[in-house]
Amino acid sequence: MLSHAGIPRLNGAISALEQGKPAFVAFTPADVGSAQALADSGYDAVVYEMEHAPFDARTLKDCLQYMLSRRQIVESGSLAPAVTPMVRIPPNGGEMNQWVAKQVLDQGVYGVVWPHVSTVLDAQNAVAACRYPPAGQRGDAPAAAARYWGLGQQEYYKRADVWPLAPDGEILVIIMCEEARAIDNLPDILRSVPGIGVVLIGEGDLSQDLGYPRQYDHPIVARAISRVLAICKEFGVPCGHPHVDEKNVERLLDEGFREHSPRLLWIQTDPAFDFLHSDARYRSLVERIGLPPAF
Repeated sequence: MLSHAGIPRLNGAISALEQGKPAFVAFTPADVGSAQALADSGYDAVVYEMEHAPFDARTLKDCLQYMLSRRQIVESGSLAPAVTPMVRIPPNGGEMNQWVAKQVLDQGVYGVVWPHVSTVLDAQNAVAACRYPPAGQRGDAPAAAARYWGLGQQEYYKRADVWPLAPDGEILVIIMCEEARAIDNLPDILRSVPGIGVVLIGEGDLSQDLGYPRQYDHPIVARAISRVLAICKEFGVPCGHPHVDEKNVERLLDEGFREHSPRLLWIQTDPAFDFLHSDARYRSLVERIGLPPAF
């Protein structure tokens, strides 16, 4: 029987990171079919892609509902979703559009991915948009999100804060580092702005900014990515790579993502991740990075 006593950790990505494990997260289009498929997957979380796809609040609401499984809730005896929903929002960090984060948080997502966060001010805006006053600037309309989380409104207020700044917080603020100036400013950002949960490397836009579009193996691009990882290690902030696949996973492990502590938020853009179904490759990765038991 479900009980409100001792509300568990609700955000699966945060739970993995707290345990010193990599968190496995898939980017996916916001559609009902993807929501149903990923709800039964082995991922810790899913990011609905709304930066390069239409921002559609109604479709997002449908996706969140189709991720719910009454059987999973009863069998687990927990309010924690099997796969945690998050969203990448459309506006770049410098646009200061807090209302978009407010819209998705009020529907019940557990994290916001902010594109192109390149300055301290950009990062301050991102964190403030995800926190209620007096610490932040999120508007007060918790009813739908609290209901989706399965909490009372006062319980929701206590948990709807940003991790790890709030140890019991369930909201993950993920900033994307996608420009050379963002890398230059990253030490100041991480030093000055508490509340950032993950730094996600935007290697596509970063490679464009460096003059080598999508040439991810170019030495200049590779050095820039390594620099982001090194800065995150210095400040103890999880670092994520957005394009992990069978072609680059071993190289990324060798470059240090495996040893990063706290470990990276592992963003995989192909929800199928077919190579995990190859027994030999799966066993190899289980041994090296501790994958979830089944996908």
